[in-house]
Amino acid sequence: MDFSELIQPGLSRVDTYLVEEEHTAKHLGSGSSRVLATPWMILFMERTCHRCLAERLPNGYSSVGTAVDIRHLAPAKVGSTVEVRGEVLGLDGLRVFFSVEVRQGETLIGSGKHERFIIDEQRFLKRLENAK
Repeated sequence: MDFSELIQPGLSRVDTYLVEEEHTAKHLGSGSSRVLATPWMILFMERTCHRCLAERLPNGYSSVGTAVDIRHLAPAKVGSTVEVRGEVLGLDGLRVFFSVEVRQGETLIGSGKHERFIIDEQRFLKRLENAK
């Protein structure tokens, strides 16, 4: 299936997330501070990009994350709201390339690139069942 008409460069989505205690480096054990942990920041980026594609993909199709190249640039404290923006840079077959950034107000918290792969869900699950 050709997705190039459904997913084109410039397609974007913006989501907001509240930084809660469970999202902190201290809670995860990846640091001692009560600030947004890098793994959670990446999850927010992936989730936003997944949702961006999910709005366009036909029933039975989804996407999985395959690569991240992210920089965490500034802290975001518990109780703050961060805005995540994912924008499609291009499409190569079933591979979709995103530019991603996280902001808290005017402050750039994180930025980078993210790649997702479009999957036929039934085929993907069947492949998992056959894996040993």
